[in-house]
Amino acid sequence: MLIARSTQEAHLYMDLHACACGAEGFEREHRLDERDGVLVAVYEGVCPQCGRARSFTFRLTDELPPAPPAFGGPGPSRIIDPGEFLWVSDQVATDTGLRLLHTPPAERHEQREGSAFALAAVEEVLKFVPPGLDRVPGELFTSERGRELFEKSPHRFERAALLENIARKRRILDSIDT
Repeated sequence: MLIARSTQEAHLYMDLHACACGAEGFEREHRLDERDGVLVAVYEGVCPQCGRARSFTFRLTDELPPAPPAFGGPGPSRIIDPGEFLWVSDQVATDTGLRLLHTPPAERHEQREGSAFALAAVEEVLKFVPPGLDRVPGELFTSERGRELFEKSPHRFERAALLENIARKRRILDSIDT
């Protein structure tokens, strides 16, 4: 069973896993169930492109989930790999950055949510760097998308590069807040 640290992480997992037809999003209904004595979150809906039923079931961890936009506590995700988190951060940061360039200064606060989301996603990547190592180990990339990004740019998964990326995103957030 999929183990999610937060509803934010569960939603990102669903967003990253397209329908068999290739459609990436779907309207979700949510409910809590008990399965084998464990409380689980069930998300169900219909693919808007092909009409196929979609269903995801997550067991939530026992730890108190963090406030959004964070995805989880101090440990790494068990369902989203570091390459996927970095890919998501890149996509959201690019989109938000383009919006910031075309937004009057008085309205830039409207882009804060996207900037905070991109920061939270790259902060997740750092959680995959084991103590005593300076980079995310290659065997932790379990998705096709994650492996491709790692193979293309392994240096981006070094601790120093991740810390630099995080600092840059925090400066952007600070500029939005001021």
